[in-house]
Amino acid sequence: MEPKPRILGLDVGSKTIGLAVSDPLGITAQGLNTIRRKNKRHDFEQLQRVIEQFEISEIVVGLPLRMSGMEGTQSEKMRAFAVEVERRFSLPVHLWDERLTSAEANRVLRDSEMSIKRRGEVVDRLAAVLILQSWMTAKNF
Repeated sequence: MEPKPRILGLDVGSKTIGLAVSDPLGITAQGLNTIRRKNKRHDFEQLQRVIEQFEISEIVVGLPLRMSGMEGTQSEKMRAFAVEVERRFSLPVHLWDERLTSAEANRVLRDSEMSIKRRGEVVDRLAAVLILQSWMTAKNF
């Protein structure tokens, strides 16, 4: 099989950005180290490194919706973030409903034998994996 373009999944929070990347065959999403947010310049430098390292062709950003499906303040922030990412890196950016990914990530981690401290370190990464994997599945990537 020929390698597919790599996709980057982002679970963006106020303190961290969870990262996941599609594997070379475009079958699974794999978690990467979480970015600890400091300021815009630092955050975008970190994203630039990942984009270059994995030769990213598209980005999927989790869009936080209310359980009703309506958008709120966080959704507006994510839309603005996505526009800025698209502008800075000249890559297509897709917003993807992330309503249940953080809850699912926490459930999966709770069911594991992982310590609470360790869970806190990987929850953003797992949420990014779930966002990207569900996008890839829906798009038959």
